[in-house]
Amino acid sequence: MILKFPDRRSRKRKRKQARLKSIRLFSFLPLALAATLISVSMPEDTWRWRGSAPSSDEAVYFSKCHSGGGTNCVVDGDTFYKTGTKIRIADIDSPETHDARCDDEQQRGDLATDRLQELLNAGPVTLEATEGRDTDKYGRQLRTVYRDGVSIGSILVDEGLARPYGNGRQSWC
Repeated sequence: MILKFPDRRSRKRKRKQARLKSIRLFSFLPLALAATLISVSMPEDTWRWRGSAPSSDEAVYFSKCHSGGGTNCVVDGDTFYKTGTKIRIADIDSPETHDARCDDEQQRGDLATDRLQELLNAGPVTLEATEGRDTDKYGRQLRTVYRDGVSIGSILVDEGLARPYGNGRQSWC
């Protein structure tokens, strides 16, 4: 009978495998800790709705709507879908992107769309129903959108990407 003793290389290999196993095991700890801290620090209701809008408990990522309806996406600088419900920001008018009347309107509309997407993806917002009208003539829910008490519409107006909604649409050309 021949007894085999592990050589130096196989002992090194086993030690290395054991180290890698412990590193793999402990590499998830920071992620688990971060997830726990985030879930503890996030508000219970990430999207807070007022009025007759649908509610949701999870954070949402908004893409862009390329055509037709959507689930969670931005149509243009003043319209987006949230869980399949079409929302129109009530206090602003932004340039059109789908039926732009000139190149300047198209460029401004694209910038407004990108900025609205960025603002919606930056964290929780509050949607507040407008007084008097719940929907517009296209069936979109009219809502004022707030983050930390500041109107997202006013941010877009301050940045020159929208106008306060007054007496209807005006030309951007």
